[in-house]
Amino acid sequence: MHFGQVANFKTNSDLPLEKFVPALNANLKKSIVIKNAEEESIDFHARLSAKEKTYRYIINNSSVPSAIYRTLEYHISQKLDVEKMKQAVKYFEGTHDFKGFKASGTSSKSSVRTIYKAEIKKEGDRIIIELTGNGFLYNMVRIISGTLVDVGLR
Repeated sequence: MHFGQVANFKTNSDLPLEKFVPALNANLKKSIVIKNAEEESIDFHARLSAKEKTYRYIINNSSVPSAIYRTLEYHISQKLDVEKMKQAVKYFEGTHDFKGFKASGTSSKSSVRTIYKAEIKKEGDRIIIELTGNGFLYNMVRIISGTLVDVGLR
């Protein structure tokens, strides 16, 4: 599984670029792995320079939760109507004011965002909500996912 997370930092280190990956991996928690290192321009910012972002929210829709993935997915044992959820998720595509889908206290100047692609996939007992857009408000995907779960329960 590849998530394509990008991070950046500035350094004055003389360490050769090819040594950064093993050096960083030796000092990070085991749950974080660096796969590649590249030199970028000084004005590059991993979050602000991104052209699009994809969020994936996973729902375990089985009768019992997973012990292994319990911190990586949301468990709901009531059966969800995935077809209704697939219809509803399409309403999020396009440019909209998502102020109703942000956490209170969010400091963003504008709540207008563009969702390029919104879809729901079913893989066994897992329902995957995937949104790709130009940016997301704090807790926006979680709140959208909760709204889609509500649709699936009706």
